[in-house]
Amino acid sequence: MTPERFRRLRSALTRRQPDLTVLMDRVNKSHNFSAILRSCDATGVLGVHVVPPDGGLDVHHGTSAGTKKWVDVHRHPDVASATTHLRSEGFELVAAHPHPEALDFRALDWTRPIALIMGAELHGVSNEALEVADRHVHIPMAGMVRSLNVSVATALLLFEAKRQREDAGMFETSRLEAEDLQRRLFEWAYPSIASARRREGRPYPALTEDGDLVPGS
Repeated sequence: MTPERFRRLRSALTRRQPDLTVLMDRVNKSHNFSAILRSCDATGVLGVHVVPPDGGLDVHHGTSAGTKKWVDVHRHPDVASATTHLRSEGFELVAAHPHPEALDFRALDWTRPIALIMGAELHGVSNEALEVADRHVHIPMAGMVRSLNVSVATALLLFEAKRQREDAGMFETSRLEAEDLQRRLFEWAYPSIASARRREGRPYPALTEDGDLVPGS
């Protein structure tokens, strides 16, 4: 672990946004799922939630570029359990849905705790999720098509959230609890050692300011 690598890991974690997430509602193509994970990492999303399609869903490693290591993935058996969990965590449920009454995505206040619900490319967000969502947003289109690829649409929405949150100063200091930040930083920097210590029921070793292991810890 070089000091430069450790500083980069710490910088990325410091900018993570624990109150911005994505719920993938049966997104059924692995390359879309993986591309969404990349956008989540790029915009500071800490973790995502997934209701897998029938038959399950795997990360497409060529598209994700290893992003699953940096973005937590929480799976739920169905939409009801996923949305109930997110609402209990204080998230506003915002469904991306292209219809005339939906709010222009740029008009939404993305600095609030938001769970963005994205659906499969063919069918979109499920009726069940649309019914429980607090509001719907859409991306205005100037051409003949009604919607974008789900991974492209997710990227546009998340980068608008990032823009608003940067303007509000929400990336300037860590928004994670100090203990959580240190735990995640060790797991990112030393995943093998972290895994072994968890199996043994032992605490993680202490780290120096440059990311080296403190001898004897």
